[in-house]
Amino acid sequence: MTTKPNAASESEIAKLLEAGVSPAFPNVGEVVKGTVISVGRNEVRLDIGGLAVGLIRGPELDKHMDLRVGDEVEATVLELDNEFGELELSLKGAGRRRSWEKIRELIKENAPIQVKVLDANKGGLVTRVEGIPAFIPVSQLSPANYPRVAGGEKSKIQEKLKQLIGQTLDVKLLDVNEEEEKVVVSEKAVWETKQESVLAKYKVGDVVEGDVTAVTDFGSFVRFDANLEGLVHISEIAWQRIDHPSDVLKVGDHVRAEIINIEGSKIFLSMKKLVEDPWKSVASRYNIGQWVKGRVLKINPFGLFVELDPDIHGLAHISELGQKPVKDVNEVARVGDEFEFRIISIDPDNHRLGLSLRKEKEKEAAKA
Repeated sequence: MTTKPNAASESEIAKLLEAGVSPAFPNVGEVVKGTVISVGRNEVRLDIGGLAVGLIRGPELDKHMDLRVGDEVEATVLELDNEFGELELSLKGAGRRRSWEKIRELIKENAPIQVKVLDANKGGLVTRVEGIPAFIPVSQLSPANYPRVAGGEKSKIQEKLKQLIGQTLDVKLLDVNEEEEKVVVSEKAVWETKQESVLAKYKVGDVVEGDVTAVTDFGSFVRFDANLEGLVHISEIAWQRIDHPSDVLKVGDHVRAEIINIEGSKIFLSMKKLVEDPWKSVASRYNIGQWVKGRVLKINPFGLFVELDPDIHGLAHISELGQKPVKDVNEVARVGDEFEFRIISIDPDNHRLGLSLRKEKEKEAAKA
């Protein structure tokens, strides 16, 4: 015999009878819909519309499905009366085929659906669609959930992704392969659709104001106009050379920038375009052959990066650091050291200025 329904189930049956509907008891092979009422170590029980209790266990479970009490699922009837007097069910077979049918329908509709994040790995988030395992690659996350990690350390990326476990996200189906049981969904696609109407207000050349939301190795992200976000590449932050965006910007800074490109939903910004290029007037301040005082900003194997003033930086190549060949630049100077350099070249168009320390030493020798 099948298990007697509980009080809530009896109430549901009573409502059906009052409405003149006789609930039909399922047959072997039919696909039934049920609500999860208990989850054990290797078994799950469903309430089948108030008619009976169904049991799914062992190999008939789907290891990818993280079922919780209250979830609604479809399963195939294997037996009408097992040793517990319950329906024996399977999440495989017809129930699984029905899931793929629904997924194919969702692909045609191309409408947003909600999914729950079940797990995370270095590549993205694990979820499910209609009971079928699905994946959200990191590249398909919205800007709000994209893990921006300095240096791109995979372990830190995974830590940030794990913070999303348990959350519900709006996504669109991106790629479906039934043979390989592969489902890929995109949160970014939903975000892009929502931003289209807002983005349409902007064009290249517009100036925007916003707050820095993230600082990475390659640039900084700025959020403006509600939820639009643009990237200021490291080369577009300032006219002078900077080693890392964090040298100039930090999260929370309020900045102005010009839109220099729009590619789909991607917006590229420039902060330096709103400031006059100091190299346009470099000839009025510096001349070839001039002796200038400079401070060493950075040391590379090929030479010294030198600050002449806050806007103009130059390079003293290793070949210009001494009368004799220099093998190790670190033997000549340290960061912060100040020297008198001679300007040996100026290239305003390419923002380059060449310096020589060797000529300075020759000058000292001549004085002696």
